[in-house]
Amino acid sequence: MLFVEYPKCTTCKKAKAWLEAQGLSFEDRNIKEQKPTEAELRLWHKHSGLPLRKLFNTSGLQYKALGLKDKLPTMSEDEQFSLLASDGMLVKRPVLVDGDTVFFGFKEADWAAGSQK
Repeated sequence: MLFVEYPKCTTCKKAKAWLEAQGLSFEDRNIKEQKPTEAELRLWHKHSGLPLRKLFNTSGLQYKALGLKDKLPTMSEDEQFSLLASDGMLVKRPVLVDGDTVFFGFKEADWAAGSQK
């Protein structure tokens, strides 16, 4: 299991504590130091079942600074994936990857059920 986080993020801290409380073992990865590749993002997106726009950290400073609220609707999927891969801080976090199951963001009920749909 791969847990991709930004250690200073309070939601990531809650998610990590939840994983540890469940006794689950995982590989921890700092999203800022080791950003997801475009190939990883494409695969995770596919397995998440989410619309691509849901992979963006809409609360982040970069998202706001780049004016992505207005730009994303006119961007192609390739442009969006390229942008996400360029800066880990643009990716909604935490990301939990467990085989073919992928979660963006932490919702305890969804993680416990193993599905975010």
